[in-house]
Amino acid sequence: MGNVTSSVAAKFTFFPPNPPTYNIYREEDGRPVFPGLTTDMNVEMNLLDSKGGNKIVAMFWRHPFARFTLLYSHGNVADLGQMHELFIELRAHLRVNVMRYFWLL
Repeated sequence: MGNVTSSVAAKFTFFPPNPPTYNIYREEDGRPVFPGLTTDMNVEMNLLDSKGGNKIVAMFWRHPFARFTLLYSHGNVADLGQMHELFIELRAHLRVNVMRYFWLL
């Protein structure tokens, strides 16, 4: 009975927004775009291909005086479109670069 209870709880507890709050696309020049990011945010974004054929989005939030970089791996239920403010705050208050990545489904 414990497995059934945890399975049901997981279905109600761990669910990302559907549809996601973000949409990644490419400009005519091939550059990836994550709506909501502006050039003054000092963010680099790349689309990478894994050996398994999946797309990985890598974003690097640069702080001008950072000595360290925080690597952020999100859980499956995170909606990264809702997390821009978190990364801005982490970068500003901790004075670190922030590298985040996630798989596109």
